[in-house]
Amino acid sequence: MKLTDCEALDRADPLREKRAAFTIPAGMIYLDGNSLGVLPRHVPERVMAVAQQQWGETLITSWNDHGWFHLPRKVGDRIARLIGAPQGSVIAGDTISVNLFKLLAAAAKMNPSRRVILSDSGNFPSDLYVAQGFRDLLDDGYELKVVAPEDVMEAIDTTIAFTMITEVDYRTARLHDMKAVTAKAHAAGALTIWDLAHSAGATPVNLAGAEADFAVGCTYKYLNGGPGAPAFLYVRPDLQDKVQPALAGWWGHEAPFAFDLDYRPAAGIIRNQCGTQPILSLAALDAALDVWDDVGMQAVRKKSLALCGAFIELVRQRCERHGVTVAGPSDINARGSHVSLHHDQGYAVMQALIAANVIGDFRAPDMMRFGFTPLYTSFTDVWNAVGILARILDNREWDQPQFLARKAVT
Repeated sequence: MKLTDCEALDRADPLREKRAAFTIPAGMIYLDGNSLGVLPRHVPERVMAVAQQQWGETLITSWNDHGWFHLPRKVGDRIARLIGAPQGSVIAGDTISVNLFKLLAAAAKMNPSRRVILSDSGNFPSDLYVAQGFRDLLDDGYELKVVAPEDVMEAIDTTIAFTMITEVDYRTARLHDMKAVTAKAHAAGALTIWDLAHSAGATPVNLAGAEADFAVGCTYKYLNGGPGAPAFLYVRPDLQDKVQPALAGWWGHEAPFAFDLDYRPAAGIIRNQCGTQPILSLAALDAALDVWDDVGMQAVRKKSLALCGAFIELVRQRCERHGVTVAGPSDINARGSHVSLHHDQGYAVMQALIAANVIGDFRAPDMMRFGFTPLYTSFTDVWNAVGILARILDNREWDQPQFLARKAVT
């Protein structure tokens, strides 16, 4: 692949005009949208309007006058389109960890005769921590069984209460077959919980088509909702009124402003709300989702695979001689939208890249991770990023004290 090839791909890119909708610092090659998405240009104006005109002028009447109370449902419906879910099946709010705890409790109550939670070692560790805490809290014989990602299908049997799987591995980008895993779980009498943190906005997800039971996901990655943006939660429509919330709060009550002393769950997805939600953050997320209104996920996926493929090809051409190897599946179609590279000095190399204005991140023990966000990443970005990486490796620019010293956030 040559620079002229990348330039030609950019000219032919049907999503190329979307880049102008984002604020990308001059001279920066941003390849970390799988950790924090870029700011859509119009979001600050929207947040300022909510803060100044709504909070500042209409104050508490904004819960009615400006629809604050219904914002989690409105945003949830907007996300639903991007993850193959029907309207009324997604609610936005809280964090992945909080939402995951809710769904662990829901799934456990729906399958009370079983005590095994199946996950895999490619799951984000925080999910495993939440499951460990849930298991220990119940102290009722629950077991968290963790297998290698490639062993998930074989491990599903009639002992499993439910699976808890991240669809795209946060390190290797390995993509689970949601439909196949869900079908096998259902055949074995188990339920499924999916984490879509590295899927939503990056790969075509079809929760309804896969008949998935539950899902959670975050919005600050490919959906560009901002740092700490609210997460989302999905419940299959026919299961919604069977969920008995363990975190029962007033926003999930059937009549929250009746102020009854006893909890009665609302019908449908609403019962999965708990407490008052962060309106400024939800407003920022709502605004950020505007850029998706005319975007189809198949176009996103096509460009994502092309970006990842170009990056892998160039890395193999220019960087393998320095001990760099590509993590994850060799089949490009079995990947999400990021690429991780192994290198024994991966942390220092990444710090040198960041100093050169190529932004990725590092995941222990030796992975440099690069996210490709099709709405604003170009093929020329890929060419230039690999060129700078090759220069840093060729000249050992990473071998300096400021790059070798570990920072708090990697």
